[in-house]
Amino acid sequence: MSARVTRSTRASRVGTVVAALALLVLAAAPWWAGRADMRLMGEIYLYLSLACLWNLMAGYAGLVSVGQQAFVGFGGYMLFALTIFGGLHPIAAILAAGLLAAMLSVPIATLIFRLKGAYFAIGTWVIAEVFRLSFAQIQALGGGSGSSLPVGVVKSLAASRSGREALSYWLALGAAVIVILSVYLFLRSRRGLALTAIRDSEVAASGLGIDIWRTKLEVYVVTSAFTAVIGGLIFSQKLRISPDAAFSVNDWTAFVIFIVVIGGIGTLEGPIIGTLVFFALRETLADFGTIYLMVLGLVAIVVMLKAPKGIWGLVRDRFDLELFPLSYRVRKRD
Repeated sequence: MSARVTRSTRASRVGTVVAALALLVLAAAPWWAGRADMRLMGEIYLYLSLACLWNLMAGYAGLVSVGQQAFVGFGGYMLFALTIFGGLHPIAAILAAGLLAAMLSVPIATLIFRLKGAYFAIGTWVIAEVFRLSFAQIQALGGGSGSSLPVGVVKSLAASRSGREALSYWLALGAAVIVILSVYLFLRSRRGLALTAIRDSEVAASGLGIDIWRTKLEVYVVTSAFTAVIGGLIFSQKLRISPDAAFSVNDWTAFVIFIVVIGGIGTLEGPIIGTLVFFALRETLADFGTIYLMVLGLVAIVVMLKAPKGIWGLVRDRFDLELFPLSYRVRKRD
């Protein structure tokens, strides 16, 4: 009897087929879904992207940031600045915002990586507040009251309203797919293996010759770039931006952390589960005002007490499921 080492499982192969079919159906949404449904699904995709990126940082690299709204807002403001003053097409401006965010994240990381634990988290929040206050001083972009995208910039996306809505939907769906696949492929690479070793034990990883600082820097830079792109997509849909909306800690960090924690931090499936639960609760309870936020807090507390690894962690431990095969398994064969 011999054995072979593999990553794929029957569940992962079935999940791949189901995901491909679901993606085809979702891609055709402009032909079967209403405008409100498309806007809601687009928002779900963007939050899912933010959750996957935050999970990569906190769940794998140990960089627990509460200031990712800095790059969401930066991406949104760069969309407005580069289209209004630079004359770029909105999609080109969004991609350029990601590149600029990656460049900006290097000196920021050099500064805040000196902090550890709670101090690092507070440092990221301070950076986000600096961003908010700085953009509030730029009168050309509306200062503290904000600005709206000019009609000409909006129409450059598509001539008709239905065309713009379909394009915004496809961009959001494409962003979610690209983020998930990028995170998955990164975690399956040698860099991902090093990141997993760092998550398990930084001391042991350092002893194996892994450059911990450089690996974390790579994750932070890539995550910041993608987050800025998502920020640009968010505000290309909203068509208006202000410092408070762009750098909202509740909208772009607190809710994202809630999604990852209840879904399962340190897993690829967790953010997907968490996003679906979050939006189910929001759509059901949003009309109840403060009760909605109280229920979110109660759900988070219950999940953390009963399932510290999140909903997906509970399912995975009980049924030995893995839809995104990252770990190696030894299978016997005759």
